[in-house]
Amino acid sequence: MSEALRESGATGEVVILTESAPTAATAAAQLGCEVGAIANSLIFDADGEPLLVLTSGAHRVDTGLIARLVGVSKVRRATPEFVKAATGQTIGGVAPVGHPAPVRTLVDTWLSKHSVVWAAAGHSHTVFPTTFDELVRITGGTPAEVE
Repeated sequence: MSEALRESGATGEVVILTESAPTAATAAAQLGCEVGAIANSLIFDADGEPLLVLTSGAHRVDTGLIARLVGVSKVRRATPEFVKAATGQTIGGVAPVGHPAPVRTLVDTWLSKHSVVWAAAGHSHTVFPTTFDELVRITGGTPAEVE
């Protein structure tokens, strides 16, 4: 994943956590940061197409709002199989980049409140430091209010 991050233009180095961090709270506790500075990578099924929402760990995604934002009839949580097929990664460690094909992405504007944001790096034990602007740039994502 380090190579995919570098190729995308990410500047932070991958950090290996001592314990798995499948949630924003567990990641924040290990990193010593606010839960809101964790960029959760959530894959949704948007009318059969994958949609990545990079949201602040302090937020819950409003799927109705997201459906309206992206112009689909329904957005729902993706199954583990759908996530793996869309990203090549498993739930709990999905990175914002390094997927088999580009995934439409929304980036929670709340993340811009933090000078350093931590995102998953392809495994539940790995993260990397980044910024809101860098996440938008490396994913080609659209800034959005998701809550």
